[in-house]
Formats: sequence, C-alpha cells, structure tokens
Amino acid sequence: MKLKLLITIITCCFYSKVTAQDPIFTQYFLVPETLNPGFSGFMETTYAGIIHREQWPDLDLRVDTDYAFVNTWSESLNSGLGLSVLNQRENLSKYNYTQVNANYAYRVRINDDWYFRPGIEAGFGLKSFAFQNLLLEDQINIRTGAVNSSSADPLLRNDKVNFFDVSAGMVFNTDALWIGLSMKHLNRPNIAFSGDENVPLETFFSLSSGYEFRVADYIDVQFFPYETKMFVTSNYMQQGRYNRLDVGASVLFERMFFGATAVTNPSKNGAKRDLLTSVNLFTGLQYEHLKLGFSYDINTSGIGKTGGVYELLLTYQFNLDKKCFGCPNYAGN
Repeated sequence: MKLKLLITIITCCFYSKVTAQDPIFTQYFLVPETLNPGFSGFMETTYAGIIHREQWPDLDLRVDTDYAFVNTWSESLNSGLGLSVLNQRENLSKYNYTQVNANYAYRVRINDDWYFRPGIEAGFGLKSFAFQNLLLEDQINIRTGAVNSSSADPLLRNDKVNFFDVSAGMVFNTDALWIGLSMKHLNRPNIAFSGDENVPLETFFSLSSGYEFRVADYIDVQFFPYETKMFVTSNYMQQGRYNRLDVGASVLFERMFFGATAVTNPSKNGAKRDLLTSVNLFTGLQYEHLKLGFSYDINTSGIGKTGGVYELLLTYQFNLDKKCFGCPNYAGN
C-alpha cells in the first residue's frame, strides 16, 4: 500500500507541475505565434519556422519542447491563416504532450497608424504517460512472487487523454509597436488520466508588447552604424496561481542581433520565493530569407546544477518582395 501511495503522490506532483503550465519559449518575440493567434499571417506573406527548447539537460528531469508553424496571408480574405504543431517530452516518466492547432486572424485598419488583428485558434491535444513501466502493489502475488500484467489501480486504466482546445487573441500594432492580448484553453478541457475525474486545464493569459526604434533617432552615436536598431519587449503571463513577467531588449547591427531578457516571478511562488528567476541571453543572424536564433537561460534561483535551458530557432520568409503593411519593421527586412 505504501508503494502504491508513493507512486501516486510522485505522479500527481509531477502531473500538477508539468501539465498545468504551458511551455514558454525564451525567444517568443521572434515567434509570437506561440503566444497569440492574432499573429497568424502577421508578416502578410508565407512564413514558416521551427524552434527547439532543451531544459535542464544535466538532470534526470530533462524536458524537450519543439514547436513548428507555417503562416500565410490571403489578400482577398484580408486574413492570416496558420497551422502549428507543439510537442513536449520528459525523459524520466516518458511524459509526452502533442497538440496540433489551426489559426485564423483578421486584419482591421483603425486609422492611418493602427491596425487591429483578432484571432482564434482551435486544435486537438494528446497527453500520455508510460504507466506500463510502473509496478504497483496489486500486481505482485506475495505468495508466489509472480507479477501480473493487470492492475485495478485507476492510473493504469487510461494512460492517454485526448482533448479539444480553443484559444483566442488580439493584436494592436503600428509600424514600430505591437501590443498583444491572448487567452489559451478558453474551454478548459479535461486533462485527467482517470475517466471518472475532472481536471480542467487552467486558462493561460498573456499580455505582451514590443517596440522597435532606430538608436540614432534618440541618441547621437558615432560608433554604431546609422541603421542600428533596438527592440524592447515585455510579456506578462498568468496560469492558475503562477505568474511570470519577462522584460528584455536587443540590438540589431545590420544582420546580427544580441540581447538579454530578465525573467521575474512577481507572485514569488516557489520554495525560495525568488523575484528574479533567470537571465536569458540570446543572439542570432538575419540574412535574406532566413533568421537563425540561439538562446541560453542562466538560472538565478539557486535550484542547483541544471545545465540551463537552450533554444535553437530557424525561420524562413518565402517572399521578401511582399511589403508588410501595418506590421512592425523588425518583423520584416
């Protein structure tokens, strides 16, 4: 009985920690589609990309996350269309989460400077654990020592769960500024592995912004190229009782960019209640159709040697001649 109770507690703790919070990418500002369906077709041309995230490689609890997307624009519909796939894996328990989404966003011109882009996202998700690798108490015959393949434990009755998911968002933008608001899991799908329970997936809220400007327009710099640009971004997120605020800035020197983001925990959840949880460094190259980005998160909360968090990003814009009316200059070329 103690063995079963211990396994159940460990599984529930891990389940609560991992599946209750959505994956968050360090380089979200380069692939804002991960946060908000209002960014679907934002480039107003065909645009595709993939991002890989590896978290805590020095621990047994390593988590890998991949996100791939393709967006396109229909001038006749005045709309953006997109398709995305998200996959997250944990190596210890073999937890696996996959979701496929379709996105739609519509462009509304407010005035000469501002655009409004409401969007919606709908898809199907699949979560699974490798429960077949667990050995529970009622599978062991204490008289003979034999092990049965079946168990009456509810954890083994359903090691997979499928669910339908709906999200919505909106983006306000000018040629240099965007403000995005989104809410994921509006229908709060049931993600319980036991069929007789109801564990709703918490709604994920995000309020993000980005602003790009030419450095020479504000200060007189002699040692930077005249077209050097700076981009500042912020992203506040809330899911359940957990919240997070990212604030960052980067500098674009022609084709190379460098920057850093501070990740904070405003509610100070966690054992040590740290306000600053990590400092994320990123760099990249933008050349014609391609954009390549790399980031490394330096943990500041003192949770031990984790190996940090790595991200590798690659995006491709198919049509460079297409003008991106109404979207910030940093998003195009």
